[in-house]
Amino acid sequence: MFAMARSRVWLEIEELYRSRLSVFVRVARAVTGEREMALEAVQDGFADALRHAGDWDGRGALEAWVWRCVVNRARKAARARPRLVFPAASKGADESGTDELRARIAELPERQRLVVFLRYFADLDYREISEVLGVQVGTVSATLHAAHLTLRNALEEVSA
Repeated sequence: MFAMARSRVWLEIEELYRSRLSVFVRVARAVTGEREMALEAVQDGFADALRHAGDWDGRGALEAWVWRCVVNRARKAARARPRLVFPAASKGADESGTDELRARIAELPERQRLVVFLRYFADLDYREISEVLGVQVGTVSATLHAAHLTLRNALEEVSA
């Protein structure tokens, strides 16, 4: 029974890897500052998730649990070489005005930056972000609100 449950989790992790790899890499790159380091962090995070699949208790979303594995690996890599590079916009995106926004997001404190990326790049909801970061949902809401205010004020200063 346990082996069947673990196999099911492995399959779900594999599907998550196949369907959302580029999103995981973009967020990891925002944390690590380098594409190669981000790729390695994502690979290591998914390997950790597979290795410890039996530890997932089924409470909360599996995707949030995998995100936590990847974010933890990206943070560890970033500590070894702290530098931030904002991930490139997707092809075909409107580039006007995005350079200033990218620069301002890069200047946010780490928690605010992570919440912004997990919300808008990974498309996680507040509950899932709280699971990834190990904080309360209210903390996610307050952190995202603070990031929005900081960004709004910074961009208003630029346009003034």
